[in-house]
Amino acid sequence: MWKGMTRLLMVLWAHNIRISTHVQHCCGAMTHSAKSCMERPRKKGAKWTNFHIAPDEKIEMFELDYDGKRDRWNGFDAATYARVIERYEARDEARRKYLKEQQLKKLEEKNNKQNGEGEVSDDDEDNDALKVDEAKVDESKQMDFAKVEKRVRTTGGGSTGTVRNLRIREDTAKYLLNLDVNSAYYDPKTRSMREDPLPDADPNEKFYGGDNQYRVSGQALEFKKLNIHAWEAFEKGQDIHMQAAPSQAELLYKNFKVIKDKLKSQIKDAIMEKYGNAATEEVLPKELLLGQSEKQVEYDRAGRVVKGMETSLPKSKYEEDVYINNHTSVWGSWWKDHQWGYKCCKQTIRNSYCTGAAGIEAAEEAADLMKTNVARKVASEEMPAPTEEKRLATWGTDIPDDLVLDQNKLDDALKKEDKRRKEEKDERKRKYNVKWDDEVTLEEMEAYRMKKIHNDDPMKDFLH
Repeated sequence: MWKGMTRLLMVLWAHNIRISTHVQHCCGAMTHSAKSCMERPRKKGAKWTNFHIAPDEKIEMFELDYDGKRDRWNGFDAATYARVIERYEARDEARRKYLKEQQLKKLEEKNNKQNGEGEVSDDDEDNDALKVDEAKVDESKQMDFAKVEKRVRTTGGGSTGTVRNLRIREDTAKYLLNLDVNSAYYDPKTRSMREDPLPDADPNEKFYGGDNQYRVSGQALEFKKLNIHAWEAFEKGQDIHMQAAPSQAELLYKNFKVIKDKLKSQIKDAIMEKYGNAATEEVLPKELLLGQSEKQVEYDRAGRVVKGMETSLPKSKYEEDVYINNHTSVWGSWWKDHQWGYKCCKQTIRNSYCTGAAGIEAAEEAADLMKTNVARKVASEEMPAPTEEKRLATWGTDIPDDLVLDQNKLDDALKKEDKRRKEEKDERKRKYNVKWDDEVTLEEMEAYRMKKIHNDDPMKDFLH
């Protein structure tokens, strides 16, 4: 009995220690500390009052692998988001029903007014009219064949969105218009074909002319200009962003176009006010059109003015008839030996001082003196004596005048030279004991010269 009481006291004592160590706050839960408690602090904690003790939180432990720790959708329940989708779909359905009821009410009022004016109204006719009007309301859904409801990013339910088809079943696909391998490139990922698949076809009969045709025409070009204006305005310090605030960007672009057109018109008016407008419909006076005046001028057959005032000739913007450095003619009035000069002194230096006739005479005398000196030098030079050409042999010695070669010995030497060359080519025919003869005759030397191949000879490949 004492053992049981002692054990009970020990359990209670351990339990009190646990409560005192873990429950340091007022809510009473034992799964978190007082620092991480999210409840409002009480005047007296649950440890002392034992009232309104908060339940312990359920702590779940997950042992995740490498991919599980890095999965950004780990622990996501798709069913919770599916309820959000259902709520939005119910709201859209209620909105459609409400709009349809409003349209039907308007059509009923319209039919009642028409019946009141004609003073003829039957229930059958009203029902038929309502059916016809209801069919008219549904025409928008029937004509919307180019749209298809498709799940976009459906991760366990996902969201619905309207995706437009690129073509209908009756249309030919882009990549089937031209089956040539070298034709326009088709990107299957983006379903785009930028170039024209049939560039030589009749444009009136074309169904598709490439994606670039639509990118540079219509609203696409205007949208491109809008983007460029937004980028340029942002670079200049204006707080504008096409994707963040498209309405603001479009409004600023419209204001920019209005201001630009206004500025253009102001500049145009200022120019027209200053210089006039030749394209106006104002009739010019006859004096300007026909060039008539009260002054009478008479001309002869050669075109010279006989009586009256001669018209002034147009002048150049450059200075004319300006003489410098005592010259009496302008630069470029004289030409000789591909050089320009002055006619008055015949000098070819632009900044030279004019010397007149004396300078011309001095230049002629200097030229004559130079010609005389050249002729005297040529006459005084002695012609070099002609050198006698020595006939040299191929072995580097002079050929004596009484040299006579024996033709028989020369033939034997040629045969001996051919034999020696064959032995050099074939190592198997070379003898072991070779006897060398240091004495070389003139015929053998001539045979060696005749059989020797010169690298510069163009016919060396045809000798053997």
